[in-house]
Amino acid sequence: MRKLALSDEILLSIEKPARYIGGEINMVQKDPRAVDVRFCMCFPDVYEIGMSHLGIQILYDMFNQWDDVYCERVYSPWVDLDEIMRKEHIPLFALESQEPIKDFDFLGITIQYEMCYTNILQVLDLSGIPLCAQDRTMEDPFVIGGGPCTYNPEPIADFFDMFYIGEGETVYRELLDRYKEWKHSGKERIEFLKMAAQVPGIYVPQFYEASYNEDGTIASFDKLVKEAPDTVIKQVECDMSDTYYPEKPLVPYIKVTQDRVVLEIQRGCIRGCRFCQAGMLYRPIRPRSLDFLKQRAKVMLESTGHDEISLSSLSSSDYKELPELVYWLIDEYRDKGVNISLPSLRIDAFALDVMSKVQDIRKSSLTFAPEAGSQRMRNVINKGLTEEVILKGAMDAFVGGWNRVKLYFMLGLPGEEYDDIEQIAVLSDKIAREYYTLPKEERQGKVQIVTSTSIFVPKPFTPFQWSPMVSKEEAREKRFFLLDKVKSQLNAKSIKYNCHDADVSELEGVFARGDRKLNDVILQAYQSGCIYDAWTEYFHYDKWLEAFADHNVDMNFYLKRERGKEEIFPWDFIDIGVTKRFLYREYERSKEAVVTPNCRAKCAGCGAAKFGCGVCVES
Repeated sequence: MRKLALSDEILLSIEKPARYIGGEINMVQKDPRAVDVRFCMCFPDVYEIGMSHLGIQILYDMFNQWDDVYCERVYSPWVDLDEIMRKEHIPLFALESQEPIKDFDFLGITIQYEMCYTNILQVLDLSGIPLCAQDRTMEDPFVIGGGPCTYNPEPIADFFDMFYIGEGETVYRELLDRYKEWKHSGKERIEFLKMAAQVPGIYVPQFYEASYNEDGTIASFDKLVKEAPDTVIKQVECDMSDTYYPEKPLVPYIKVTQDRVVLEIQRGCIRGCRFCQAGMLYRPIRPRSLDFLKQRAKVMLESTGHDEISLSSLSSSDYKELPELVYWLIDEYRDKGVNISLPSLRIDAFALDVMSKVQDIRKSSLTFAPEAGSQRMRNVINKGLTEEVILKGAMDAFVGGWNRVKLYFMLGLPGEEYDDIEQIAVLSDKIAREYYTLPKEERQGKVQIVTSTSIFVPKPFTPFQWSPMVSKEEAREKRFFLLDKVKSQLNAKSIKYNCHDADVSELEGVFARGDRKLNDVILQAYQSGCIYDAWTEYFHYDKWLEAFADHNVDMNFYLKRERGKEEIFPWDFIDIGVTKRFLYREYERSKEAVVTPNCRAKCAGCGAAKFGCGVCVES
């Protein structure tokens, strides 16, 4: 029987003790002494968010199918337990075995967003693992990072032994086999890192060094050992219907962010939105087969007891067999009270028939992402939606029985004018007006339009990676301008406006395109008390400003300048398939507000065809 790492006294004194006791439904239990590799998977945020991450569920299931590996989990302790663990010198522990993380072979950290960087240091610190990779010894686990932020790992390079660039289903088996070989060899820690660097997709940052020009830009990025590759190639899982996907996902005892079965129907996107990092990183689009999805849906609903299933994708409407899948789910679960959630839908591709059938089960809000209010700006970002199509899609939803619509937009897009911002309010009002064209007896109460804006952050491997970012002062001005315009609309009482914090977005912008000069800044911020920076109540902007000042790092260098065409980026050593040449061509087209067709309409020659799968080889 497991012995809990925390005493009853501590568990009764903290918020939501179920975050730390494990034992969830479908949790895997093995004898830790009977395996060759102990791997602890970490999501550096609070349990409720980490438990909702599909990537960890997939890797957890994959690792634990291997007899020689035991994969366990850890999440960032909330601030109340963090304080107790430091005071009582309690080492951070895994949920499954309740044993210290420091005793594991690997600590794998999923890095989903930039604002969790200090939480990474929190996890290392509480585990008793040296924060900097160069200080670790044979007694310490290897710390490996994965997830979207690893496509520019340089701001946190000092803290990781290695990064896994790409999709986890591909080369982890090879990496762990090399580890087993090294473990029995008696060689030094550095020797395994050299072996790891030769596995495709593995980046070992201490084997590389950047040199700088006088203006602070990168002059060169050079490898220091022969084992390190010149270019690290993104790993792509090509056969999405013959790979790992959990049949028995973990089910928590407390409510988490996504308390439902998540069915990933495809990976990647055909749309080519110029602001969207995921749309470039995960090319080419690769759908799962209908039979695979039916089988997994059935098994996961049975093994979890959930009453909701979410069809996950960057653009669900682009899944060719979406109607067939939805119809099957409705027929199969109509009488069982299972709700079908359809996020990431394009308003121009959503069929009224499908909507009305989903509506038969249980009402919910619909979410659409026009991203920009004016047609000009939608062309700039390559969204390719017309106002006519948006309004028709909204009307289809209203006819189908919906009366609550969430709309997502961005402020601070490259080339944006105040007229474009005003059109966000105007479009929100036009959608509300569409609702009131319905006969009164056909309406479902009052319409509710929730309009949300986030501050645009230029990201690596997008056409806008060359673009400057708006300052927080500009962002605030635009936000207040939009709020005034929303209030002036005819249906203002039906429109609720939400906005994202500009200070946090500014910091995210620095980290997104930063380099190794930021490692010391992040370390100081953490040591001064910064954790949970994505949580408004724990975000200490003043401490971050102090850390930047103490290390003579100018935030505006990363934020406000337009990059030159030939500038070397900190992430240029990574090959995601999509070429830098293509991305710059798209940046130029954005300035002319020229739309590039989607991948199925016409190949734009982005470079992702090198992987030989998905839409690139569709007949």
